[in-house]
Amino acid sequence: MKDLLHVIRPLGILLMAFSVAFLPPIGVSLYFDEGALPPFVAGAAINFAVGFVMWIVGRWHRRELKSRDGFLLVALIWMLVAATATVPMILGLGMSFTDAYFETMSGVTTTGATVITGLDHLPHAHNLWRHELTWLGGLGIIGLAMAVLPLLGVGGMQVYRAEATGPIKDSKLTPRFVQTARSIWLIYTGLTVACVFAFRIAGMSWFDAVCHSFSVLSLGGFSTHDASIGYFNSPLIEAIAAVFMLLAGINFATHFVCWRARSLQPYLRDAEIRTMLLLVVISSFGLAFYVWLLGSYPSYWTALRHAFFNVISVGLTCGLASTDFGQWPVFASLWMLMLSCVLSAAGSTGGGIKMIRLLILFKQSARELTSLVHPSAVSTLKVGGQVISDRTVLSVFGFIHLYTISVVSLSMLLVLSGMDLPTSFSAVIASINNTGPGIGAVGPAGTYQTLTGFQTWTCTAAMLIGRLEVFVLVVLLTPTFWRE
Repeated sequence: MKDLLHVIRPLGILLMAFSVAFLPPIGVSLYFDEGALPPFVAGAAINFAVGFVMWIVGRWHRRELKSRDGFLLVALIWMLVAATATVPMILGLGMSFTDAYFETMSGVTTTGATVITGLDHLPHAHNLWRHELTWLGGLGIIGLAMAVLPLLGVGGMQVYRAEATGPIKDSKLTPRFVQTARSIWLIYTGLTVACVFAFRIAGMSWFDAVCHSFSVLSLGGFSTHDASIGYFNSPLIEAIAAVFMLLAGINFATHFVCWRARSLQPYLRDAEIRTMLLLVVISSFGLAFYVWLLGSYPSYWTALRHAFFNVISVGLTCGLASTDFGQWPVFASLWMLMLSCVLSAAGSTGGGIKMIRLLILFKQSARELTSLVHPSAVSTLKVGGQVISDRTVLSVFGFIHLYTISVVSLSMLLVLSGMDLPTSFSAVIASINNTGPGIGAVGPAGTYQTLTGFQTWTCTAAMLIGRLEVFVLVVLLTPTFWRE
């Protein structure tokens, strides 16, 4: 209980700051005059009031955050922000709390799964709100907290350590951590603005350009149209989206290093980037040939166009779709879902296990095979020229173990609830990897609206587990965490 009291104050500060996020939808509502203003005003007021009360209560329990506090704060931020963000959905769209919480959690975790149909006719303010949540969740509300909390007397490094439980490269890129966080957010914002203008030049309206830029840079996958990016039927728009999705799938620390050095060499030396691009190229050409050979498209080049876009989108956990790839042979959809487990780089806005962990896993497996043949050999595990410690290797194995247990357990829960196995497995993989579309009823042409309440909450939990990279939530369930 004492740990909870110590994080109430910074949590209240964050909630009060988050109330500012309601202003853009309020402005859009006034501009389009669609009658969506009251729900967002109420949402901002409730959010600020709850944060203010928490701040008042927490003033009497103020101290510097410890590492253990960071884990609790991270988990509570994601859960409470998603909860307070439901107000406009409940008051404005008449959604149940279960569906509204699923939608907002899908947004802040950049999953892009939705329970809403008729997106083309949704009020502009609500559409913007969904996309704004994905954008804020892109580099993480925690990333924003790292830049803001120190200014308010609350340390941000402990929060960073709690979220960055995996191997992170260049974790301290400037003498001051806060300066690093601000620089990365500046790069993130700059890429978003560039994407907006590129989409506008390619033919999107300003509103669609802003919303889809939020989705692309956050790898969130929400769209303003039921047909997703396929609504525009434009190879140019798909190419622009693909380029910016690739940029979003790269470690933003690498972007920062390249920007500071004014050189592309860091990109060329990055093992994650090289492996990512290799998998994208092989998968795109291979799946294009596969679906063309089985008659999904009359032309190989049409097949290549859609395979290229959807491999990048699904593989990097964005989830925008240029076509209903659920109509492709099931192997194609399954292969892209498997790519979503590993394709994104650590420090990117993507989800899944992350490419760096896959590389470490393969390198360690090779090292073990070598030791079987040469028991006395001493070998060092390196990725991209960087030595990986045995402690990091153990952490990666621990993460993959917990990730696998989570996927199996949640899939079995969905099967137990009456869902068929393929849909259950794909829904969990798509949720825990923060990808969005799965297979079957939850495929690119469907929504999660058909799920029961229990199934909806199961997928919601999977989204949160995936976004917080398993460890943060699991450690809160251990008795050791709560001991003094």
